[in-house]
Amino acid sequence: MLCATTAQAEFTWEGEIEIGNEQVVSSDAPANEIRDTYLMITATGTYTFGNGVALFSTLTAESVTDATDDRTFDDMGLYVEELGLSFGIGQATTVSIGKLHPVFGTAWDDAAGFFGSTLAEDYELSEQIGVLADIELDGAGTLSFGIFFADDTGLSRSWGEDRGRNRASAGGAGNTGELDNFAIQWAHSVGGTRFHVGARHLSASAGDVDDEQGFVVGLGHSFAGGLDIFAEAATFSNFGGGADDATFATLNAAYGVGQWTFSGTLARRDLNSAGDTDLISLAADYEFKNGMTLSGALAQTDDSGVEDTTLGLSLVIPLGG
Repeated sequence: MLCATTAQAEFTWEGEIEIGNEQVVSSDAPANEIRDTYLMITATGTYTFGNGVALFSTLTAESVTDATDDRTFDDMGLYVEELGLSFGIGQATTVSIGKLHPVFGTAWDDAAGFFGSTLAEDYELSEQIGVLADIELDGAGTLSFGIFFADDTGLSRSWGEDRGRNRASAGGAGNTGELDNFAIQWAHSVGGTRFHVGARHLSASAGDVDDEQGFVVGLGHSFAGGLDIFAEAATFSNFGGGADDATFATLNAAYGVGQWTFSGTLARRDLNSAGDTDLISLAADYEFKNGMTLSGALAQTDDSGVEDTTLGLSLVIPLGG
């Protein structure tokens, strides 16, 4: 039995290197006109044992601070983005335990183009400690559920440029150090149409106003001619544990022609006290035969009356596989 288990064990890994430049070329606020030439390296390794149990980890190296002035590959830090163990229960359920990304919305991952997910990333759940489960509903989609809290262990730090250790005393909804936060989402696809509905509860932490409650709904369709349309809306009360309610909306369309993909995005973020942010973007991506992708995009952002024009360029090099 030991020999058979060893023979079936397998290690796989994949990753990517992204080299890019994001620059505000004009702004109503001259201090916003900065350039960030960046490097991001991500690698995910999975060791699957013969009994279906898998050990996985994702390491990421990137600039771990926001750019406040022109910079080139500065403030680089390496950190553990994911680390955990997954296993199956029966034929339909997969459970994961460790440092994980709970499922809530998909726009931060699915929206095409360099700036397609810019606003939606504000509500992405990442680097959480907890337990997640994905349940296949026998042809009726997938139900994803998780209980978690924001990583406050030593893994919240980074090597190189140290971003500091997160602690529950820093506040922020979900940063409680206890498994008192949850997210649930149902996703299904029928033919070329896909849709999802989700909800989350993030408990108030130190200094927060109240618990955050959030809801998300998304819909997409892929047409036979190469056109893909995707829309997602999310609404929150006490967003981030603060006094503001928030609403996000993303409308994204992509059209593939050979190795080219052309896309456009309309996105909006509405915070009670901070005001509205509107984003319009056009992008083009070219995928080489070796898997590398060259991307370029132009975005116009109106943040409470301050307009920025931003140019983004990147080259993504896949690794492993």
